[in-house]
Amino acid sequence: MYFVDTIEVPGPGNRGYLAGGAGSAVVVDPPRDVDRVIGAAAGRGVRITHVVETHIHNDYVSGGLELARITGAAYLVPGGARVAFDRTPVADGDVAEIEDGLALRALATPGHTPHHMAYVLEAAGRAVAVFTGGSLLIGTVGRPDLVEPALTGRLARAQYDSAHRLVAELPDETAVLPTHGFGSFCAATQAAGGTSTTIGRERGSNEALVKDVDTFVAELLAGLDDVPAYYAHMGPLNARGPAAVDLTPARPADAEEIAARLAAGEWVVDLRNRRAFAEGHVAGAFNFEAEGQLATYLAWLLPSGRPVTLLAASPAQLAHAQRELVRVGIDRPAGSATGSPSEWIRDGESPRSFPRGTFAELAAQGSDAVVVLDVRRDSERSGGHIRGSLHIPLHRLRDRLSEIPDGTVWVHCAGGMRAATGASILDAAGRDVVAVDDGFASAAAAGLPMARITAEEAHERTEAEAVLLDVREHAEWAEDRPVVTICRSGKRSREAAGLLAERGVDAVDVLGGMRAWVEAGLAVVEGSPGADGGSDALMVAAGSPGTSQARSSAPGDSSDAAARLA
Repeated sequence: MYFVDTIEVPGPGNRGYLAGGAGSAVVVDPPRDVDRVIGAAAGRGVRITHVVETHIHNDYVSGGLELARITGAAYLVPGGARVAFDRTPVADGDVAEIEDGLALRALATPGHTPHHMAYVLEAAGRAVAVFTGGSLLIGTVGRPDLVEPALTGRLARAQYDSAHRLVAELPDETAVLPTHGFGSFCAATQAAGGTSTTIGRERGSNEALVKDVDTFVAELLAGLDDVPAYYAHMGPLNARGPAAVDLTPARPADAEEIAARLAAGEWVVDLRNRRAFAEGHVAGAFNFEAEGQLATYLAWLLPSGRPVTLLAASPAQLAHAQRELVRVGIDRPAGSATGSPSEWIRDGESPRSFPRGTFAELAAQGSDAVVVLDVRRDSERSGGHIRGSLHIPLHRLRDRLSEIPDGTVWVHCAGGMRAATGASILDAAGRDVVAVDDGFASAAAAGLPMARITAEEAHERTEAEAVLLDVREHAEWAEDRPVVTICRSGKRSREAAGLLAERGVDAVDVLGGMRAWVEAGLAVVEGSPGADGGSDALMVAAGSPGTSQARSSAPGDSSDAAARLA
């Protein structure tokens, strides 16, 4: 018999694992707060005999070294990883006996890092699970660009080969247990696929296993998003060997000290929920909700080494935040306070506040009457955004405040958490803000103009009055369609037809242009005002195969059009 327990690390979006049998266990990729792991082992009544790392982590501080020290367990680290501490180096094919009938076999799976190892849990000689770390994830793989830019292309191909090795050597029923992919930015993409999987399921759905290598690599590299800034410090820290964790309460700070720290340029972070923060907060404080992705976003935005003071609603909230932050290397707050803003400000001062809103309220206000700031990441915005909105991802906001136009700023993200943080940054800079506390899916439903629309919405518009402009290359067209070009007089269309013909397109132009078209009594539609500010432009009322027909003008309009073109 064997067991596998998951150690969830929701802040950075990772997992560690405790696996074993009747009396012994192995821990894979443990979080830094190892008391949770020790407690899990005690609950199982097992002794931790081995601690293993799949790789030197770039997104969180490992607890492996400290856990091995406390328990006396063997500390297994891939042999290719350069570290400054004693460990048992692991090579491809090495086997560690956990207890009778239960073993861990190493498989070299480079890609996420050059030295990456996966570990196959074998019960009675049968592969029952594989700890894949940052190699094969659920529906995707670990990103290959966190080690060295010059290695990224090579590591992307190695990821492909490693994924194929795993499915070639392991039975379909083998459980796949990755470390990343549950919100971690170490995943190449945030693939939808649930929270559990097997080799067989990944064989038919994982992007590394259903595409050829060139397509996979090209799409993988094209889809990589920004790397959180604090990642630059995690790998070196893990290679040096992290210090033990200190989770004792931070030193209390009174109102005078909080004000002094703000005046010195230090960070004061309010951990309360975004609604409470908007209603009242210390002027100059930033809002990072303790219940959100606190570790990721605070570590991403906080300048390295900058002291931080934490304000919390309760001691429990403060303790939770400290535990989250040590996982990403923010070890000891400079100070802390619990309670409410009235206790954190000096006598005679008043808390600051700003309003919250919804997308429906923004639509009622009119998005063209205010500054709409989108603080989502590039990959999110590419899936759709409000037309005319300004885009500055949250992690770049403090460095780009000067780019935001004057006026009230409505800040939005995908769900409200990052919008609240962004609004707090603008509020601290003295700007008038409204934090949009709403899901982005509500934006289009509220009637806000969207810069990108669905194919169905595009069809509706072209059925009504819009022109569908096909900008694909000629070689991408579904069929070899001839092209007819037209302009006002025929001169520009003649030049355009000539250029197209040189590229092999069957192109002709209309002799006499729109004047000849109108004089022939053919249908036209009204367009937007011409560049000279004069009468409405005229467009041919015709669609290309596979596109919607543009709306024709009513009978009699052609004569009016001819008069305007005369």
